[in-house]
Amino acid sequence: MENSQNKEWVFIINPAAGNGYAKALKPKLDEMIHKYSIDALVIFSERIGHAAQLAREHADNGSKYIIAVGGDGTINEIASSLLDNKNVTIGIVPAGTGNDFIQILGFPNHFEEEHWEILFGKKTILMDVGMCNGLPFLNGMGLGFDAQVAAENYIKPGEVKKGGKNKYIYHIIKTLLFYKEKRMTVLTTENKHETDCFINTISIGRRFAGGFFLTPKAIANDGLLDVCMIEKLSLLQRFSILLKVPKGTHVQNKKVNYYQTSKIGIEFSQEVPFHLDGELHFSKNLDVSILPGAINIIFNPSGNHFFKTN
Repeated sequence: MENSQNKEWVFIINPAAGNGYAKALKPKLDEMIHKYSIDALVIFSERIGHAAQLAREHADNGSKYIIAVGGDGTINEIASSLLDNKNVTIGIVPAGTGNDFIQILGFPNHFEEEHWEILFGKKTILMDVGMCNGLPFLNGMGLGFDAQVAAENYIKPGEVKKGGKNKYIYHIIKTLLFYKEKRMTVLTTENKHETDCFINTISIGRRFAGGFFLTPKAIANDGLLDVCMIEKLSLLQRFSILLKVPKGTHVQNKKVNYYQTSKIGIEFSQEVPFHLDGELHFSKNLDVSILPGAINIIFNPSGNHFFKTN
């Protein structure tokens, strides 16, 4: 490992993020590091899990600021590896495809000059982290329709992605037309009940899939998970509900059960797909909880509405 002793900042670039956009950001990153006289090391991750390994190694070696340059998966990987290290602050330079997580922090999908200045200004806040079956998520997890789309569009590590956006849209339409809701048992701190859900989102943040505000009331440091359960729908109702999600007005529909909790369990009769910050997993039983204030992260106070700041 390249020596990071006395390097206060470490930027970990996922070169695959944003279809290569993250890799192309390196000259700009070097320029900003020089302009703001930042003591920094810039490195590339090389494989799945490598960013987490690099983050742990450099944090253990004394670096104070570990910054992900990539998308939601990159920041999840890095932050997840540092949950037990309270001496490190994390941050993100958005360079992914969806970039849903970055909006929690009050930054746009792409940095302008002012945002580099805010990043290097090091304004930090403690943020909650969700846990599902022992795995962390920073933005949210999903079951049902959106998880099925992810499963249909899943690319195994090492495989070449084919079809791009058109293929993804095809899977959305196909799943919208033919998805069959699965019976599940839901256990919260208040009650236990059975339901058939079209979509079940449990979150820290508000936005998913590049612009769907499934949990529009979520606050990222209130110590609570926001839950949006959309009941079994007819095809017409599916279209009607999804058209309202981008503005968050779906929560007013009687088919939507929206609430907050610190813990929730979900049980199925067979394995189902679910995603954590967009990463696909499968299980019959889901045990979901929250770690309040688990990470210290750089945010933009002037552009933020997703934290309690007093």
